[in-house]
Amino acid sequence: MKLILATDGTEASEGAVHILSKLDLTRVSEIRVLTVIDMALPLAHDIYSGMITNTVEIEEAARKEAKKSIAETISRISALIGEAGTQVTSNTVVGSPESQIVEEAEKMGADLIVVGSHGYNRWERLLLGSVSDSVIHHAPCSVLVVRTKVDE
Repeated sequence: MKLILATDGTEASEGAVHILSKLDLTRVSEIRVLTVIDMALPLAHDIYSGMITNTVEIEEAARKEAKKSIAETISRISALIGEAGTQVTSNTVVGSPESQIVEEAEKMGADLIVVGSHGYNRWERLLLGSVSDSVIHHAPCSVLVVRTKVDE
């Protein structure tokens, strides 16, 4: 079985990593840790210099943070799988998280996608969208959405 763990380094992603400890990982041949850098930023307008369109520094900072997050996640997964012989790989891509997760699953031939949910209410989902909801509806395989506890 091939599994994709989609992570963005947030608390919701931590829940997705934690749920792996509850799964039988001896049947998993590959776990791919996937991070998507979403560069769909609104263009800012600086009153002194005009439009700010150079996002190279922003992307570099995001890649650096993603690399750190992936290393930590792989370390945690490696501790979970022990000597099971599961291959752990990673990939960082730039684009729309929803479409990139689905595309990666198609390319990999994944059997399961594990993704965290931020637990947005209906208004937040309306304004911000829901990556996990989109992945559920477009993925070529099963999707496990892990909800984090919401403090009330």
